[in-house]
Amino acid sequence: MAMGKRKRKRQADIWVATADLPESKGHPFYQRLNQLLDKHGFDGFVEALCARFYHETIGRPSIAPGAYFRMLLIGYFEGIDSERGIAWRCSDSLGLREFLGYGLMQMTPDHSSLSRTRQRIDLDTHREVFTWVLKVVAASDLLRGKTVGVDATTLEANAAMRSIVRRDSGQSYNGFLTDLAKSSGIETPTREDLAKVDKTRKNKASNQDWHNPHDPDARITKMKDGTTHLAYKAEHAVDMETGAVVAVTLHAADQGDTETVHETLAEAGEQLLEVVEDPQTASRIDEQLLAEVVNDKGYHSGPMLKVLAKMEILSYVSEPQRKGRRNWNGKEEERDAVHANRERISSDYGKLLLRQRGELVERSFAHNYETGGMRRTYLRGRANILKRLLVHVGGFNLALVMRAFYGIGKPRQVQGGPSRAILVLISRFRRAIGRLGRLLTAQIAPERPFGLTLRLRLAA
Repeated sequence: MAMGKRKRKRQADIWVATADLPESKGHPFYQRLNQLLDKHGFDGFVEALCARFYHETIGRPSIAPGAYFRMLLIGYFEGIDSERGIAWRCSDSLGLREFLGYGLMQMTPDHSSLSRTRQRIDLDTHREVFTWVLKVVAASDLLRGKTVGVDATTLEANAAMRSIVRRDSGQSYNGFLTDLAKSSGIETPTREDLAKVDKTRKNKASNQDWHNPHDPDARITKMKDGTTHLAYKAEHAVDMETGAVVAVTLHAADQGDTETVHETLAEAGEQLLEVVEDPQTASRIDEQLLAEVVNDKGYHSGPMLKVLAKMEILSYVSEPQRKGRRNWNGKEEERDAVHANRERISSDYGKLLLRQRGELVERSFAHNYETGGMRRTYLRGRANILKRLLVHVGGFNLALVMRAFYGIGKPRQVQGGPSRAILVLISRFRRAIGRLGRLLTAQIAPERPFGLTLRLRLAA
């Protein structure tokens, strides 16, 4: 057999028969994901939800809402961080074209169309899509809602530190250092001189003095690797029995955990109420909604524990080591809340919850921001980032449903994996183990009466 050689220049075909076009059988993971979405009426739901953002006759044909939200889901499942990368991947893959409903002769949406669609559809609509996904999780018996773990992580913003300016005068950072060097006697300061002046200053990157004009919502903060960047703070509320993310909120990176936890718990309460008020999912979750909250030591404070106690929510918050004895004069309610929390976390049930928090909440961060590609954001503004984040985390919740029924939570798991029959057996075994774990946990959980509903708690 003669060796074939690649032609460097090939004349494009003028006519191509439709029957000769390449066809894709579709990716098995995305085929089953489409079956799941069609089963629960995803396209009809988002089309009715987004109808008010489109005109019936004026304008060019737009991206279908179902295709738009599917492209954001692809960002999670493929681990793609930017909308430009999502658009390129969808255009390049026959399997993803099949998932979106685009034929080979059709142009898939480019990144500019994706960005314009995101800007037109408001934040509340993206939040309703997240709620819809949460109802699918509840209908699949993967949501309880009784015990919630809350934790936060930082996301690097799409803004450079070298672009920060003074809030009062708008002066750049280098210009500010140059003026300081000249005032100290250096007439023509070099880069080395500016570095020496900057090294000896205190509070050199204060958010009260500096901001980035291109992304005013971003805040200067120290990342987990020790570097300093402009960033945001994402906070998750996770169901401690199933690992589903009940709520996701986005805050300024310089806000403390004790400041943001109240908004996240309120968001979690609203999401759970939406699930309870739906007759198809009301019977699938626990009657004692948001009864227990689990946090790490960054959330420990007397005022926060006092608020949780008033809301009749049991707190399991790790207590940091403090030197000396605290003065509780005039703070009797805070003292009682702190001592009750200390007693709960020292019990076997409390230790179990704290171990599970380190596993389940951190797992949601790893899937969404490390392998999911959202550790660094390529959007600017809190609303834009939160829109993408809500659908992104919704993909994480859909992956729980896919893993429960098909044994795979991401498309890459199909490569070189076991057969579908084995995957189904593995998923059923995992669900059985999960039920057994919930029964064992219920046996050591403390009994307490709940006289108030979640709605009354939030209203109070």
